[in-house]
Amino acid sequence: MDLWLDITTLESEEEIDQEFQDQFGRLWTGSSSDVAVVQLDDFRGQEEAKSLIGMVEWILVRCSDWTMIPLENIVAAASGSGTKVAASISKEIELNGAAFALQHGVDAMVVPFEPGIISAAKKIAGEKPSKYAESTHAEARLSFADVTSIQSGGVGERVCVDLTERLDLGEGMLIGSSANAMAMIHGETIPSEYVPTRPFRVNAGAVHAYCLMADGSTRYLSELEAGHEVAVVNSEGKLRPATIGRLKIERRPFLVIHFSSGYDVGQILVQQAETVRLVKPEGHVGVTSLKAGDKILIRSDSGMRHMGLELAGEMNER
Repeated sequence: MDLWLDITTLESEEEIDQEFQDQFGRLWTGSSSDVAVVQLDDFRGQEEAKSLIGMVEWILVRCSDWTMIPLENIVAAASGSGTKVAASISKEIELNGAAFALQHGVDAMVVPFEPGIISAAKKIAGEKPSKYAESTHAEARLSFADVTSIQSGGVGERVCVDLTERLDLGEGMLIGSSANAMAMIHGETIPSEYVPTRPFRVNAGAVHAYCLMADGSTRYLSELEAGHEVAVVNSEGKLRPATIGRLKIERRPFLVIHFSSGYDVGQILVQQAETVRLVKPEGHVGVTSLKAGDKILIRSDSGMRHMGLELAGEMNER
């Protein structure tokens, strides 16, 4: 992480000796051709900053009243984009928030010519790892996990995702209570003697669950809207985008299915219905016929997410 010295209040650089200047990545004079300055005081400032990501080398955010959530949103959006984020610091209490926002922190802190803040900033910069692994959206690497237990999940709101196109046999969506351990839920393309098929539908589960989107991000099922593109996956891990036509949310009884694959542990809440199917090595199985010890197809991942965006870091969800 770089440290920049804000010298906008000084009459000239000559007031600072060269040895002291060399301790900073740059002397900030108030403007630079490679830096876009954004005042981050409300939603409009956040959106302005996000609109510049990928278009400029640096975004310098200033807050008249220190605000963490917008800064975290900008750090998440800029991850892997090529745009770096700098934060202007006015008080020592702001340093940790900027340096460790979402574990990544900003790429540079702009500190005033005040010995106390400069000393604290140098200490934090020295303790913070200089480089984090860049986030990449990997292909869907699927594997089989062991079902460890199946329990009643009470009653709650279930989301059916109805797409604007039909699914093929063997296709579904990746759903999970943890973004790092998602199970493949098969589409309603399997004939049943009780109900007709709904080849455009995935009975995805409870409103709190994550689903994988077409761009590699995740969303809660409760956040989905018509027009959003989700990722449709087959048992070989091949992904394709599909557009949501509508969501069907109703109160239904749930099952909690816990599964484990080595260090990867996860669970999903699905409607207690024969038409909700998971994928086994030999095909598919209705969740009401599932047993502890059965194997189901999952996508395991690592890292963390913020606002659905993947970041390098640690996260534990249960």
